[in-house]
Amino acid sequence: MRRFIGFVRKEFFHIIRDRRTAAILFGMPILQLLLFGFAISNEISEVRTGILDLSHDVVTEELTNRIFSSNTFLPAGNLSSEKEIEDSFASGRVTEVIVFEPHFAQRLQHDGIARLQVITDGSDPNVSRIVTGYTASVVRDFLREKGFSSSGVEAVPLMMFNPGLKSVFLFVPGLMAMILMLVSALMTSISITREKENGTMELLLVSSLKPLQVIVGKVVPYLVLSFVNVITVVTLAFFVFGVPCRGSIPLLLFESLLFIMTALSLGILISTITSSQQVAMMVALAGLLLPTVLLSGFIFPVASMPWPLQAISYIIPARWYLVVVRGIMLKGAGIAALWRETIVLCIMTLLFMTISVRKFSERLQ
Repeated sequence: MRRFIGFVRKEFFHIIRDRRTAAILFGMPILQLLLFGFAISNEISEVRTGILDLSHDVVTEELTNRIFSSNTFLPAGNLSSEKEIEDSFASGRVTEVIVFEPHFAQRLQHDGIARLQVITDGSDPNVSRIVTGYTASVVRDFLREKGFSSSGVEAVPLMMFNPGLKSVFLFVPGLMAMILMLVSALMTSISITREKENGTMELLLVSSLKPLQVIVGKVVPYLVLSFVNVITVVTLAFFVFGVPCRGSIPLLLFESLLFIMTALSLGILISTITSSQQVAMMVALAGLLLPTVLLSGFIFPVASMPWPLQAISYIIPARWYLVVVRGIMLKGAGIAALWRETIVLCIMTLLFMTISVRKFSERLQ
């Protein structure tokens, strides 16, 4: 029994002395608690709202002012025609558009009922439902204060790009980001670390292959597999789940290839700072997959998170990739609307690839 207790004590102190392992074991629960505690929120704090006022009377102006007096709604400009609505959503300029019907005040006073249309971005069904509920609540409070019946204004909801509010429209782009990050970053880091752990990396380096050729040789299979996964997911999403691809398929494939390159460079970077497959897997899971799920906007809206987490989300490639995928597949957006996200992904790819290859070369030397 004493030998067993001594063995357990020895293993415990061995883990404590290993700084990287101890940092992961003690830091991961704290990181998960903070991320889940702050990121998981169904509240929406910033709703970019556009107004299409076809009445231009006193009541619509007062109701518009009441909507924007709340900290939840932010003015995103006045629209002049219905033709501008779809372009505003496709470019990401608005989260919601409120349309007042003609003669709004006259209908409300004489007929006792007037209609306004609440158009939201259905590419994120959860946010769409919450925004519609917020707007209806503000309208009801306004009617009560003005002495009208609470049913005096009929809010007609319309979900752009996803009229049926199918949740699969939300999950398919997010799953694409997760799958690509899993195959590209996680598997690449484990593959390269396995070579170092087994001692076969030295055999590769003493061969006729150059270090860069070794890296490319380890990365190319995962690049091909990831690209095949993109085609498979898009095909299954269309034929099995009915998720459309309203935009350019070549543009979608190019953006996916760009994101794959970013994830591969991150996988190489992880392999340079870890010495075992176990540590590489834990670092990839905690540092890449967990933020991809929580901080990219996959499930929880980034706008509802505290500003420190919003700032962190800017350095997460999946955040920009999700905007691109949803824009192309669901909104039919082109490069004119997605050029900012494309440039960010290009910069990230070049930066991570340069750092990872340089650190890998230094590690080999």
